Amino acid sequence: MPDIDTTPAGGPAIILVEPQLGENIGMVARAMANFGLSELRLVNPRDGWPNEAARATASRADHVIDAATVYATAAEAVADLNFSLATTARQRDNFKPVRGPVPAGRELRTRVRAGQKTGILFGRERFGLYNDEVALADEIVTFPVDPSFASLNIAQAVLLMSYEWMKSGLESEEQTVFSGPEFVPAEKHHLQGLLNHLEEALEARGYFRPKPKKPKMLDNLAAVLTRPAFTEAEIKVLRGVVASLDYFSPKEPRGATYPERKARADRENGSARGKAPAEGEGEA
Repeated sequence: MPDIDTTPAGGPAIILVEPQLGENIGMVARAMANFGLSELRLVNPRDGWPNEAARATASRADHVIDAATVYATAAEAVADLNFSLATTARQRDNFKPVRGPVPAGRELRTRVRAGQKTGILFGRERFGLYNDEVALADEIVTFPVDPSFASLNIAQAVLLMSYEWMKSGLESEEQTVFSGPEFVPAEKHHLQGLLNHLEEALEARGYFRPKPKKPKMLDNLAAVLTRPAFTEAEIKVLRGVVASLDYFSPKEPRGATYPERKARADRENGSARGKAPAEGEGEA
């Protein structure tokens, strides 16, 4: 599991300016909690606060809802911050730097590590932030959306920035918080055993026609099967499949009959182990 940089400050404050619906606030809290953010500031929420609809849609992010603070204006909400970003999808006539979400997340991480208090302003559901509210921020952050449909809801916008905040604290931005198992390629003799097994099974069925093409056909088969770098366990699965196809067929299905080929192989395997299997015993 990669190291994640978690700071005592808990990351930037998420500031919602005049949110309309409690449900939207709850979904914002849920998005924040998923990516390690906990400080939610609300500017003049339309339906008041506290709001049970927000709690219901927060999906157990109650710690975010319970700690949320309410302000009368956006200016009051950012007054104690050292650095803030304003999110917008529209071109603004001002002199503020504009960042994408990736460098914005890195900038926030750098400033929080330095002990600064930071925040991100998000506007109203219908039309975002007013120009004077954008003016309160140090920089603008905008998302690379389709210009013909730049319509993110509040929770989506908060989710994107919260994700970039979390990613900026990973040891490597390409890592995830958990990883899958390590797949070690099998030793080559296991793969050669599979190829030999396939060659025998295909030879018995007259696959190699015309005969002079057999070497090239085997080369092609080996190329296909060596490329994926199968593990030993995967090769065992494939050997089992080939064995089952070799012993059983639609004319002699498993359970209906016990093909002599399978019985003979079981007897040989049993002798090699020092015992003879009973009728029907032994798996392909």
